[in-house]
Amino acid sequence: MKAIVFDKELKLDKNYPKPVPQEGEALIRVTLAGICNTDYEITKGYMGYVGILGHEFVGVVEEVNGDDKSLIGKRVVAEISYGCNAPDCEWCAKKNYRHCPNRHTLGIWRKDGCFAEYMTMPVNVLFEVPDNVPDEQAVFVEPLAAACEITEQLHIEPTAKVLVLGDGKLGLTTALTLHAQNFDVVLVGKHQNKLDIAKVQGVKTQLLNEFTPEKIYDVVVEATGTASGFETSMSLTKPRGVLVLKSTVATGKELNLAPIVIDEITVLGSRCGQFAPALRLLKNNRIDFKPFITKTYSIDDALEAFEANKAKDSIKILIKM
Repeated sequence: MKAIVFDKELKLDKNYPKPVPQEGEALIRVTLAGICNTDYEITKGYMGYVGILGHEFVGVVEEVNGDDKSLIGKRVVAEISYGCNAPDCEWCAKKNYRHCPNRHTLGIWRKDGCFAEYMTMPVNVLFEVPDNVPDEQAVFVEPLAAACEITEQLHIEPTAKVLVLGDGKLGLTTALTLHAQNFDVVLVGKHQNKLDIAKVQGVKTQLLNEFTPEKIYDVVVEATGTASGFETSMSLTKPRGVLVLKSTVATGKELNLAPIVIDEITVLGSRCGQFAPALRLLKNNRIDFKPFITKTYSIDDALEAFEANKAKDSIKILIKM
């Protein structure tokens, strides 16, 4: 089968072995997949990962190695991590596999990803896609679930003022999700064309260079992916407010953390989320991801797709299998 593999360099392997589902796993024919910034970071050495890249996908189950065959022929998406399921693993007992110390993470850690014609995943992390949700929407379930995670972790008062800083894929998705959940949210970013995607769907937006910083926001979501974004977010969070860190920033830059203590700010790290609430938002047509799609490439043009993903005006690049 064809697969996009990273091993010191990115390449398209046209003769990669087709996976065989182990007990409890499904064989999935991938139809559509999305390139994430994490995939790009892996090509720069993040996690030391070697193998097939990719973790955002939609596909069709063709085979199940197990008694329950009900998903065969169904379109599915998959949570990206699965755990060890050991009897003494508290995280697996809660089905919170992303924190299992012995987890496998699709296309990131110890598990071949979805940038291939076929892949396998355990049946217990698969979710059927509703009939009214097209592939071009379903492929966004993973980042949408990550945005939904904020309100799983944090109770936001209905009267709270919420600000999302950053208008990349992460910031746009987060702002649209919080708006769909009926919160008063403002999205601040540097690119009018990206802000307009959220504005058309009802989100209040503002360009950063026209924005007046005020320490008035109950909840600030940092989604810029920069150290300076963290500092700016601190300056916008009101005393006893909550600063939610959505982007992972590995930096050696010195940060002045005194405002966190002085203003008694709560800092909340937020990563992956559950798929069920994300699929409900899509089923109910609460968010339209079509404007995110910059271009769709064939798997044969995957290397070109990765180059296109680096462009600053690019939002989401998809790969059709």
